[in-house]
Amino acid sequence: MKLLIAYGSLGKLFHLEEFSKELEKQNVTVKLIKDTDYSNGFPSKKISEWFNGDKKFKQLIKEFQPDVIFTDRQSHFAIHSIKTGIPTFVLLRGHYWQEYFWGMKTLGKNLKTRMIIWFRNRISEKVFSEATAILPICKYLEDVVKERYPYQNTGVFLEGIDSTKWYHVEGMELRNPCVGLVQDANWWGKTKELLILEHVLEKIPDVTFYWAGDGQYRERITNQLEKYENFKWLGRLEYPNDVRKFLETIDIYALITGMDLAPLTLKEAQLMGKPVIATDVGGDKEMMKDGETGYLVREGHSEDIIEKINELLENKIKSKEMGQKGIEFVKEEFNWEKVAKNFLEIIKPFLK
Repeated sequence: MKLLIAYGSLGKLFHLEEFSKELEKQNVTVKLIKDTDYSNGFPSKKISEWFNGDKKFKQLIKEFQPDVIFTDRQSHFAIHSIKTGIPTFVLLRGHYWQEYFWGMKTLGKNLKTRMIIWFRNRISEKVFSEATAILPICKYLEDVVKERYPYQNTGVFLEGIDSTKWYHVEGMELRNPCVGLVQDANWWGKTKELLILEHVLEKIPDVTFYWAGDGQYRERITNQLEKYENFKWLGRLEYPNDVRKFLETIDIYALITGMDLAPLTLKEAQLMGKPVIATDVGGDKEMMKDGETGYLVREGHSEDIIEKINELLENKIKSKEMGQKGIEFVKEEFNWEKVAKNFLEIIKPFLK
């Protein structure tokens, strides 16, 4: 079988490279390409590519002759793929419809941006309705898709992680006990939940909170939280080396968010043997085991966070046990061999 995989951003490339290597072990011939190299259009600023993409795309299909196409986003490339009649599977990483709502609400205030968001939505909806199947990255997101497209084929694509890349290293100079957060601030619907840390910082002043991340809403968070001595913003850390050092040093990893689906850092923190605390939203509960590898906390309830942090810091034995169970859980559930086999089972009924 020949599989053509198209990626959109370099940030996701290394995950798809790991996925491709595992598929090749299972006798699948894989070609990994950047989607915009073969098909592009409005609102891309490279206007010249609007007119020659069709030719490059057809040449790609003619030369490789894929049996299946897998694309990691809704794009012009995905639309071209669907038109070929070759089974096309679209990975869905985010809650697209919430992101569209917040994008129009917060970014779509000028006409140009609003038009771009509107046009991208047209592309996305066409891809969602006409693709062979949509592959959401967690069960929660699959349920969302089924509500909007009840007759569309779906299959959960739990993204894998290479556990060998998360190992003990010399840590950073941080003030312990501490809680670490690694998350960006690009979508207010997710980011605003960080503001509940104000109450947490007041109640447990001896615990330092380190936030690694950045984004357009970062200042709205730091302006509120940096007045506390036990809150430190680190900016973005180099991935993966500095993230690994950071996770090595912290006592607890926390994901405080208004929405998340399959956060990679939650898996990475568990592989580093850290107990985790995560807001019970979206797919977070699928990426950990509540009460075994860490704790889920209710959205908007700072008291839950305070209680669980105190419990983990006071009970070192339990904290260590949770860390060990986290390593075992992620290795078992999110290894690339399991992910690849699951993917092949999903696409099997659609092969010609």
